[in-house]
Amino acid sequence: MKNLLKFTLVLFLTIPFASCGDDDDVVVVLPDTNTIADFVAANEDYSSLGAALDAAGLTATLDGTTEFTVFAPNNAAFSDFLTANGFASLGDVPVPLLTEVLLNHVIAGKNEAANLTTGYVNTLATFNGEADAALSMYLNITNGVTINGGDAVSGGATVTAADVAVDNGVIHAVNKVIGLPTVVTFALADSATFSTLVAALTRADQPDYVTVLTDANGDDGNAPFTVLAPTNTAFEDLLEELGADSLADIEGAVLTAALNTHVIAGANVRAEDLTNSVVSTLGEDITIDATNGTVTDNNGRVSTIIVTNVQAANGVVHAIDTVLLPTL
Repeated sequence: MKNLLKFTLVLFLTIPFASCGDDDDVVVVLPDTNTIADFVAANEDYSSLGAALDAAGLTATLDGTTEFTVFAPNNAAFSDFLTANGFASLGDVPVPLLTEVLLNHVIAGKNEAANLTTGYVNTLATFNGEADAALSMYLNITNGVTINGGDAVSGGATVTAADVAVDNGVIHAVNKVIGLPTVVTFALADSATFSTLVAALTRADQPDYVTVLTDANGDDGNAPFTVLAPTNTAFEDLLEELGADSLADIEGAVLTAALNTHVIAGANVRAEDLTNSVVSTLGEDITIDATNGTVTDNNGRVSTIIVTNVQAANGVVHAIDTVLLPTL
C-alpha cells in the first residue's frame, strides 16, 4: 500500500498543468526513497520484522530522515523467538514488550561495520521506559560482529550480512532476535572482563546466582539489581592478596558472602544516582563514596568504579577493580 501511494503521488505530480500564462508545463517528480522501512517492506524475508514494526508503531520512525543503525532479524529469527518464548504468533506478544525488543535492535546514527568497536553501546530501548536509562548492547568484533555474546549466550546474535545501505542509516542482518539483556547477559557476553566472576557465580557449591540474577522486574525475586562487578584483574589481585593459587582455594561460604556483597537488590542505581552513603547488599553493608567513585567494604578495602551504567532490562552493572570481601 505504501509503495502504491508513492507511485500514485508521483503519477499525479508528473501530470502537466497549465500556468496562468503561456509558459511551458511544470513537471514535478518526487524521487523514490530507500529508507529502513522501505527496505524492510520490499524484502519478503523481513515480513515478520515489518509486521512487528507496524504493530509497535515504529514504521514511521524508521521511514524518516533521522539516521539509525538497525540489526535486522529475518523471518526465521522471529519464528525462533516466538517458539523460544512460548508465543503462538506475533500477535500474542504484548505490544510494550514487542516495542522494547524492537528498539533493542536500533542504535542512533549510521554505524557501518568498519566503524564498530568491541565494547558497549546504547540502544533505543530503555529500562522501565526511563528515557535516561538506555539499555546497553555489547558488541564484539574479534571474529565478525557478535551482539551480547552472539550465539553462545541466550538472547545474543551474530551479524550475517553487514552494511546494507539505506537513505537514513545502515542495516546489518542478524541471525537471531536480540533478547532484552539481563545483568547475567553482560557478564557472560563480556568474557574478557568478567569470565572469572562468571566462574565464581556458577561454581558448584554456590547458590543459583544465574537464575536469581535473571529475574525480571516485578517478579517475586529481588530485581532490579545493581551489580558491582569485579573484573578478571580484580580477582587475580584477590588471589595474590589471599595467597591463593586459584578460585578453588577460596572456601565456599566465604565466596558466597563475598559475591552477595556485590549485589544491591531492589534498585537500579545508575552512576548519576549514587550518593555518599552506607548501602545494604545481599551480604554486608558497603560504603559508597560518590564523590571519588569508590566502594569500601567492612575491612576498609577500597575499590574504584571503573565502568559505569552497563544497563540491563533488570538492573545495572558497574565494573570495579577490587573484589569486596566480607568481614574477615
